[in-house]
Amino acid sequence: MNPRLLVRARGMNPRLLSLSRSVGFAVVLLVILLAVNLILSPARFTPGSWGALVGLAAPLIGAAIASTPVILAGRGGIDISVGPLMGFVNAVVIQVLFLKAGISSPLLLVPAALLIGALVGAANGFLATVVRIQPIVATLGTYLILTGVTLTILPAPIGPAPAWLKALAGPWSILPLAVMFLVWWLVRRLPYYDQLMAVGSDDRAAYTAGVDVTRVRFIAYVIAGIFGGCAGLMLTALIGSADPNIGPTYTLIAIAAVALGGVSLAGGRGGVAGAAIGAIDIFLLQSVLTTFNVSTFVLQIAYGAILVLAVMLTALQERLAMRAR
Repeated sequence: MNPRLLVRARGMNPRLLSLSRSVGFAVVLLVILLAVNLILSPARFTPGSWGALVGLAAPLIGAAIASTPVILAGRGGIDISVGPLMGFVNAVVIQVLFLKAGISSPLLLVPAALLIGALVGAANGFLATVVRIQPIVATLGTYLILTGVTLTILPAPIGPAPAWLKALAGPWSILPLAVMFLVWWLVRRLPYYDQLMAVGSDDRAAYTAGVDVTRVRFIAYVIAGIFGGCAGLMLTALIGSADPNIGPTYTLIAIAAVALGGVSLAGGRGGVAGAAIGAIDIFLLQSVLTTFNVSTFVLQIAYGAILVLAVMLTALQERLAMRAR
């Protein structure tokens, strides 16, 4: 009997079953890491500290969410410019708009950050989908350009950030994350979402079915850019100032989080919920390792091992799914 029909006969939602398979490892790892953290640092993980912990993890979660749409679109769409975009938004919002132009209103700064993200995403999308440069090469170019421009605007750290933005570093950091999840929830209810997953799974079949593959992928880059702009605001809230060097550090960690969250790097499978869980896993792992005062080199080794393990598990799940069909 067809597995899909069997799932429906048992009253189970195929999408929920697919989600549980893809994020299962990440959820198990989350429970284990949370238990280890509670044992090693019980005071840090008391309910009263949860707001501060969310504020610390928010930029990484935002970076992972921003990296997801382009990966889902397939064709090796890994956007490595997300981290520098966060740093660029951080520099422009603080140095250019707040300190130099004197703009402090969230009604102006938030749209400006999102517009910057959308423009960068559109530039990446144009290079990767219209010019048809390999996505990793196109976004590497953007990575280098954004890094250079950020250092030109802001050679050294400077601050402070507006009071309302610094307030988002605590429990209120859940607000921008909730907005990102709400936006993605709305996207999932549009025909575009099915087209995105179809393109990511098999772009040739999607094109044959009449899907505008170029448009779908271009929009994915724009969405990723907007999410990256939002993550840049969360980064600014966390550090309470502007720092030209901190943004790029989120790039590879975010990709590792996406892979750990069960998002197929080949495209077409997964979602932002899994990416967020993967980011929380990495944050909890950071907390465990820093408890033992390990060096940053050990952290880098851990990130690399997580990325390789996550990709291997995702490939294994895809092979098992193919056999089940």
